[in-house]
Amino acid sequence: MISHVSKLFRSYPILKGMAVYSIIWPTSSIVQQLIAKEKINYKQVFRFWLFGTFFDAPLLYGWIRLSSQMWASMSFKSGITKAVVEQFSYSPLAAVSFFSIMSLMEGKSFKEARHEVVDKFPQTYGAAIVFWPVIQTINYAFMKESNRVPFVACVSFIWTLFLAYMKQLETGNSQEEIEKLQSKLTEGLKVDLQIEKKADLR
Repeated sequence: MISHVSKLFRSYPILKGMAVYSIIWPTSSIVQQLIAKEKINYKQVFRFWLFGTFFDAPLLYGWIRLSSQMWASMSFKSGITKAVVEQFSYSPLAAVSFFSIMSLMEGKSFKEARHEVVDKFPQTYGAAIVFWPVIQTINYAFMKESNRVPFVACVSFIWTLFLAYMKQLETGNSQEEIEKLQSKLTEGLKVDLQIEKKADLR
């Protein structure tokens, strides 16, 4: 049985990454919820499993295949180059996809999904620039191509914990609530201006 699975992974390397991500992603969601002392939201766990297994793993596999063809060398310099390029190509796409797709799977509107991306992307991308270049330099410079997705998947347990944390953060309000809040703030500003004008007239 194990030999058949191993043969299957060798024949279809993408399945190895998907198998690893199918464990890493839902586990990170569970661990994050336990750390936060929350009741386990199994729907959220399922969404993490779905996204990690069927979207992020294939996306990462495709990027690694493409980058390996563009920079075939496994030198340290080549590894740094790939890691830097990744921060301006794959990383932004992955972060935007995570917040938007996860929001849509939660039943939110496109408008709400867009708001969550705008709200959470800057912090997430800033953390990615610090975290991933070191990891990916090691990955591209020293790991065989067939082992790169599993290596990243194992290291990314820490990253997915962070993503789970970011996902659980409230965006502040729903888009409708934000519009109401903006309206109230505008009305409050008008009232303040009127008070100031009356004070000036006196």
